[in-house]
Amino acid sequence: MNQPEPRPPSLLDLPSYLTGQVSRYGRRRLAEVLAREELLLVHHAILCALGDAGPRSQQQVADALDLDKSHLVGRIDLLEERGLVSRTRDPADRRRHRLALTPAGRRLLDRLRPVAAESQRPLLAALSAPEREQLMSLLRRALAANDAARLGDRGADGDLPLHTADDDEAPAL
Repeated sequence: MNQPEPRPPSLLDLPSYLTGQVSRYGRRRLAEVLAREELLLVHHAILCALGDAGPRSQQQVADALDLDKSHLVGRIDLLEERGLVSRTRDPADRRRHRLALTPAGRRLLDRLRPVAAESQRPLLAALSAPEREQLMSLLRRALAANDAARLGDRGADGDLPLHTADDDEAPAL
């Protein structure tokens, strides 16, 4: 008896495609919220990284967001000009800059967190609450494993959460 030939994999069989498509919807919604504040998704990622982990060097933030440090500088310039982030020389190593949220940056981030979370709610509305929790847990685990592989021997440098922030001109993270 002949077995039917297996069907070739489709795009819907690729986790990267599926997560990318879902991500696109979420990024679009979040970008709309951030555009009202004249921020790009990468700006939000920088603010969140500093808000979550506290002051860090530019290199640590670049590593955590998987951005080239040279691309990060212009993004930080805008946040600094707006009084949201401070950039100072690191007293331990004068070649490095340390970034920190200013009080205005902290207030903006505190205001944006619930608005950003609300922008994402429709994204997984088709799932039950336990399904959403399970999906988020699985995605965090996959992200942590891939970040560990990406960083190799450098490690995660303490408690800085790792993300990938696409550094694009269009308002979308």
